[in-house]
Amino acid sequence: MTRRWFITGGTPGNFGMAFAEAALETGDRVVLTSRRPQELASWAEQYGERVLVVPLELTDAAQVQRAVRAAEEHFGGIDVLVNNAGRGWYGSIEGMDESALRAMFELNFFAVLSVTRAVLPGMRARGDGWIVNVSSVAGLVSAPGFGYYSATKFAVEAITDALHDEVAPQGISVLTVEPGAFRTNAYTGFADEPVDEPIPDYHDMLEEVRATFVGMDGVQPGDPRRGARAVIAAMAQDPPPRRLVLGNGGYDAVIDTLEKSLASIRVNETLSRSADFPT
Repeated sequence: MTRRWFITGGTPGNFGMAFAEAALETGDRVVLTSRRPQELASWAEQYGERVLVVPLELTDAAQVQRAVRAAEEHFGGIDVLVNNAGRGWYGSIEGMDESALRAMFELNFFAVLSVTRAVLPGMRARGDGWIVNVSSVAGLVSAPGFGYYSATKFAVEAITDALHDEVAPQGISVLTVEPGAFRTNAYTGFADEPVDEPIPDYHDMLEEVRATFVGMDGVQPGDPRRGARAVIAAMAQDPPPRRLVLGNGGYDAVIDTLEKSLASIRVNETLSRSADFPT
């Protein structure tokens, strides 16, 4: 039985397209959303009725509801939701423009909630479905200059973990995916925009962050197609994992960070346990 996918963030050269093509390779059908659907017209034509491209501004909750309804009416339901859309940018915790950081939360976090909440009623009614939330290695490993982006992804991690347990009794499976550095167009914009930091003390740090991403653009080790296929393979496991880190560098960074965190927590076990009332 073929599955019906709803994938957000369909832009040529990004993970959304990789997920769509991986699903199509297995014989499934795909709804792909995009802010610029005209860019996907020629790509969609080669798949005929198996692909539906839906225009969508994810931060507009009413548009989200309409897009989900259109997908459900077109294919009769949604079996797999992939919350892929998102954007990252750099800035210091103290100095980043507040409107920019709030806009990042609107897209990276609140839009994920909007789409998920719109899709869940149909999945619950059928007693089956998959929700795949694309987080980031930055959702497990925070870094200077990317604190707010990491915060949006840490929030996705927390919500996804809770959702996993809430909907499991309804027959719905949930997976968090944490890609590392993958060869998508995500890094392209860094070369065109200078550091916009009002506090001089952070400027050099952010210039280094920007230079790192500019230098990696086009040579990232991660292959989006292989990453998308790995996600599909993880979904087929019995039982499937709760989360899947993608890429060698990302895997090593996550393991190192978690091991250091656990060691740090254990060092203070006595102090931690001393905070309860005496028994």
